[in-house]
Amino acid sequence: MLKIKQKTHIIMKNIISFFAFLYCSFVIFSASAQEIPLTEAPENAVLYFIEPANLETVSSPVVIKFGLINMGVAPAGVNLANTGHHHLLIDLEELPAFDAPLPANDNVRHFGLGQTETTLSLPSGEHTLQLVLGDWLHIPHNNPLVSEKITIIVE
Repeated sequence: MLKIKQKTHIIMKNIISFFAFLYCSFVIFSASAQEIPLTEAPENAVLYFIEPANLETVSSPVVIKFGLINMGVAPAGVNLANTGHHHLLIDLEELPAFDAPLPANDNVRHFGLGQTETTLSLPSGEHTLQLVLGDWLHIPHNNPLVSEKITIIVE
């Protein structure tokens, strides 16, 4: 019974994230005639991984915890100063464009509900991870907050 509740909770979170992303996309595209100003972030804000550590050997599923200093976390669609939400880049060689909403795919995971950790099933081998903080519309801030890229080894 507990597993059913956990799976239902995960499904509901995914549905809410999807609709938050759709809403933000609608807002952006409906304002296409106007230029959307980029959100400012404090100069002293820092985005980082709490765990895993760079070059750590881990087992799948991998628990990944996000850290943020001098800013707050807010869900997508909530426009509050000095806040944003996490995006996890997995095995990307180049950063995506920062002048538009970050794409949502297997390599760019959105945490639009304000989540600060996740558990991922990754195949064995080396993987790179990097965080980008997005504003209420999934757009990186004017002075983008990007973590260091780390490499993990999944056994």
